[in-house]
Amino acid sequence: MTRPSLLRRISAREAQLAYLLLTPAVAFLMVFMFFPILNVFQMSLYETNKIGRLIRFVWFENYINQMKNPEFWEIVLRSAFWTFTGVLVKTILGMVIALLLNVQYRGRKIVRMLFILPWASSVPISAMLWTWVLNHEFGLLNRTLHLIGVANPPIWLGRPISSFVSTMWVDIWIGVPFMALVFLAGMQSIGEDLYESGYMDGVNSWQKFAYITLPGIKHLVIIATLLSALWTFNDFNTIYIMTRGGPAGATDILITGVYKSAFEWLKWSQASVMAVVTFVILTVVAVLYARMYFRAEE
Repeated sequence: MTRPSLLRRISAREAQLAYLLLTPAVAFLMVFMFFPILNVFQMSLYETNKIGRLIRFVWFENYINQMKNPEFWEIVLRSAFWTFTGVLVKTILGMVIALLLNVQYRGRKIVRMLFILPWASSVPISAMLWTWVLNHEFGLLNRTLHLIGVANPPIWLGRPISSFVSTMWVDIWIGVPFMALVFLAGMQSIGEDLYESGYMDGVNSWQKFAYITLPGIKHLVIIATLLSALWTFNDFNTIYIMTRGGPAGATDILITGVYKSAFEWLKWSQASVMAVVTFVILTVVAVLYARMYFRAEE
């Protein structure tokens, strides 16, 4: 047997082994991911009863009815604002904090360890903690405002605007450490010789950041903001634990709308349409980020 044919046989056996090892993972994805997605797509095209059983095929009537519903568009716009603002603030604060943590000073490791706690803690625990802090009657924040002379502190989770801002703040508080740690890891991978060369050329701190630090971590920025966008868009726990989408739906986003439509109002077709819209939006965002990433690679 010639050497090339032997190598081809070995390569073919390795490929067969690889496919064999991938089979359980593919089967798992088919059962627990792809099948539910297809089932939701199917349900969005049918009229359903209260227990989710398909009754009548209605084509795109459910989508048309949902598009005519002004509350649906309010939720979509609120979801877009929630995600864009949250990711933008997380990125800016994460970058600033990473720059501060990248400076040499005594006790830097302790500060890093304390800073990671909000992200390392369970999201439901953090949301419950902030719900108690923001409670109007016995919360730590309003008690503190009373002590400094504020007679009528805000009802943080009882008014539409303040409740939306409060839940967004908690989402940002939880997500900023992840962004900062990713950016910090990228900054520490940049060689010191680049900064020394910039110092020799007489560049200032802003120029170092703009022409050395930021280009050196641009791939990490793209990946981190993509992950943050996906997590923020799907942040069900924070909103549902703190406000359950209230008051009067002021904090509902698409992911909480899907849950409430399905499990509280038993409107399975409506919930399926909202789930499909969510899936399409996230797919478009992921594709756009992928294009940005590969362009950055080029």
